[in-house]
Amino acid sequence: MKQAITATYFHFPNQTSFYRGKVRDVYSFEDKIAMVTTDRISAFDHILKQAIPAKGRILNGVASTFLKKASSIVPTWLESTPHPNVAIGKLCEPIMLEMVVRGYLAGHAWREYKSGKRLICGVPMPDGMTEGQAFPTPIITPATKAEEGHDVDISKEDILAQGIVTPEVYAQLEQYSLALFDLGTQHAKEQGLILVDTKYEFGFFKGKVTLMDEIHTPDSSRYYIIEGYAERLASGEQQKQLSKEFVREWLMEQGFQGKEGQVLPDMPETFVDTVTARYSELYTQLIGIEPPNDTSEDVLWDIEQTIAEYFK
Repeated sequence: MKQAITATYFHFPNQTSFYRGKVRDVYSFEDKIAMVTTDRISAFDHILKQAIPAKGRILNGVASTFLKKASSIVPTWLESTPHPNVAIGKLCEPIMLEMVVRGYLAGHAWREYKSGKRLICGVPMPDGMTEGQAFPTPIITPATKAEEGHDVDISKEDILAQGIVTPEVYAQLEQYSLALFDLGTQHAKEQGLILVDTKYEFGFFKGKVTLMDEIHTPDSSRYYIIEGYAERLASGEQQKQLSKEFVREWLMEQGFQGKEGQVLPDMPETFVDTVTARYSELYTQLIGIEPPNDTSEDVLWDIEQTIAEYFK
């Protein structure tokens, strides 16, 4: 099995700070950042014990593709992708919200719906829906972005009442999020996929709302296969999907949902290989080409030299 990138430990002469997220290692240089997408994988707000070979460059490739497309809609943080695992761009002041857009009843929304709830983040969900069914129009179900632990659902009304952002900024976030979801939906349809739900993160750069982080990747989004979708919906079958949801399902089968007292299971090597294959499949179907190969003899050295050269 190909070795995975679990973490980076670089120190650059002109580096101003460092932050390790669930998946990405972020090196700051005044008003710029170099973001290294590792092969770590998270679910239920926990980093899993095993990393997934090739996942980092697949994620970085998908995110970079869509960030470039998104620049016609919203200012984005991305400026360059000088290495398959590296993205370089603007250092933004984050808005502590995730703008979750849902076109279909799935995942967290379905689990809430199945428990009897018909309101999520203050947004009503119609009676009589089934798993995987499209909402009449896409809905926005925001979450507060936690420094640690679980993100928490929040309504638009509470966001404004707590002063997280102004009404004017929130309106802009809504507008951008729905336009980006439409962009992703149209691209997915052309590739035989349905963009089910996704999340967007924003920040400020020099006072301007700017799109941050990744977009439309299998970590941040859920995709269904269009072929056979209507038939599966009518018969009550599970939809075929390309996303990280199958990892969450595997964890739930092992008795883990990130709740207190639960023990994070080890992923067997065969399952790790399956996860790599699924990520590769999504890249190929979504982008239309094979994912970039790792031909490096020492990928960490290549990454370090790429960043050092860029910021010297």
